[in-house]
Amino acid sequence: MAAAKENYRVELRAAARQLGDRCLYSAAKWAAELLVGIEPDAAPSQSAAMGTPSSSGAAPGERLLHLYRSGGSSFRCRTRHGGGGGAAEAGTPLGGVSYVSTPIPDDDAFDAGADKYLLAKTYFDCREYRRAAHVLRSQVGRKAVFLRCYALYMAGEKRKEEETIELEGSLGKSNVVNKELVALERELSTHRRTGAIDSFGLYLYGIVLRDKGCEGMARTVLVESVNSYPWNWCAWLEIQSLCTSSDILNNLNLKNHWMKDFFIASAHLELKMHEEALKRYERLMGVFHCSDYIQAQIATVQYSMRDLDEADMIFEELLRTDPFRVDSMDIYSNLLYAKESLTALSFLAHRVFLTDKYRPESCCIIANYYSLKGQHEKSVLYFQRALKLNRKYLSAWTLMGHEFVELKNTPAAIDAYRRAVDINPRDYRAWYGLGQIYEMMGMPFYALYYFRKSSHLQPNDARLWIAMAQCYESDPLQMIEEAIKCYERAANTNDTEGIALHQLAKLHSMLGQAEEAAFYYKKDLERMEVEERQGQNFVEALLFLARHCKNMGRFEEAEHYCTRLLDYTGPEKETAKSILQGLKRAQSGFPPMDIDHFAL
Repeated sequence: MAAAKENYRVELRAAARQLGDRCLYSAAKWAAELLVGIEPDAAPSQSAAMGTPSSSGAAPGERLLHLYRSGGSSFRCRTRHGGGGGAAEAGTPLGGVSYVSTPIPDDDAFDAGADKYLLAKTYFDCREYRRAAHVLRSQVGRKAVFLRCYALYMAGEKRKEEETIELEGSLGKSNVVNKELVALERELSTHRRTGAIDSFGLYLYGIVLRDKGCEGMARTVLVESVNSYPWNWCAWLEIQSLCTSSDILNNLNLKNHWMKDFFIASAHLELKMHEEALKRYERLMGVFHCSDYIQAQIATVQYSMRDLDEADMIFEELLRTDPFRVDSMDIYSNLLYAKESLTALSFLAHRVFLTDKYRPESCCIIANYYSLKGQHEKSVLYFQRALKLNRKYLSAWTLMGHEFVELKNTPAAIDAYRRAVDINPRDYRAWYGLGQIYEMMGMPFYALYYFRKSSHLQPNDARLWIAMAQCYESDPLQMIEEAIKCYERAANTNDTEGIALHQLAKLHSMLGQAEEAAFYYKKDLERMEVEERQGQNFVEALLFLARHCKNMGRFEEAEHYCTRLLDYTGPEKETAKSILQGLKRAQSGFPPMDIDHFAL
């Protein structure tokens, strides 16, 4: 295992330098963070050498002690797979997988164009993209060609953004395109055909093809890029954005490098395959034991699986170890919003405001805070600020749509949700929001279309099935059998609020299916007893079960339910007394009076 870890360190250290040298700072940051996330090898301490116990032996995992103590499932089952000596030493620590070794390119040698490359990189860092490209116009080295083409691409993106703002405003829609794409595609395709292109050039070529709508070809080129240089996380993320189904993901021709494990885990999370994603991340923790990235991803998986307490605990630990972290904190704010933890959300909003208030994630967190306080106008203002900083910030469009719903601004809500699904057609929250909007507008068939889309993307979310069932139940449709099917799906997918069981009982009762209704009323009653909940649904279940048991001749059960009803005030108490009197007459040999018999 020690040799494998050292191999990872060497690869990631070189990758962070090379990616930064090519101005791919996001990928360089990811590699550097992963590098420090590798658990350090235990060093013999002075006390250990003297034969006395030492607390330093636990140092590598010290930052996770709080999580282990809490008994959380995410960390309790993290074991190192393939933990024997042989496979791990050969560089195969995860599940006994045999990895290919990819040579790290040595491109740091001095050449005649090194000074010009340094100048061009400086211009690029100052956002003077065309000056950077101009400096490298006569350079033919692969490194220089990549930076020149990348600078031209960024210059085109910058101009596209300026034209969009000039024509439509900062949040307006526009058909403006990057005018450098055609020339870049021509040049990069020529380089690829002649073999005069490196993995970074292939990465840029894949982005160009994606922007032109050639998604299949873009996937092929990006796969070539990561197969030749697997440490560019940005290239993996581009492939992930083009994998809209598990079939596409499974058909990718990827080499079996260890970076593939990170990609597959992230892709499973994006495709809502939460159990598979969690298993992969837990295996990766065997080597990258101190990785904040993996912990944040595990917390995100737990949040997506509605395990809010577990995810909350992990996010808290992340903030303790990295108090100035902003990455993934927008997801944490969504979690705190769902838990209605106003104090914790206020603290988080204040912290990111002081850290970097002009990050899109910071604006989103502050917007969530104002939304939880009921100040929806202010919330919209901060979501709009986040979108001015990043027009493709998916979460901001979706959440801003929710805010417009609260403000009864239907056209603005529809526009926000549609912008979200344009960015990512797999955003189930936006489809669900559109369904809610059309249901409110009295258009149930449109609503059903959007609810079906959302439930297809997130089949394990009970709320989506309940929304669809309620739509089937509505007066214009009255499709009760379809509503029952949806409620059954909700009841089988962790319906924490218990809505599905109660509605199933009511609908079966409405259809005259007494046995089925009694079954669901009993299950709902048991759930409420476990959760120590009482209310109108509790009383309704007791009353129905009392009558049903009496009609079925199960007098002892009926008496049990009636006795419990006597603890309540109101008409149900009198009804229970009446049923008990009927039970006593029946048990004493005098059957209750049959009104229908005399009516004959």
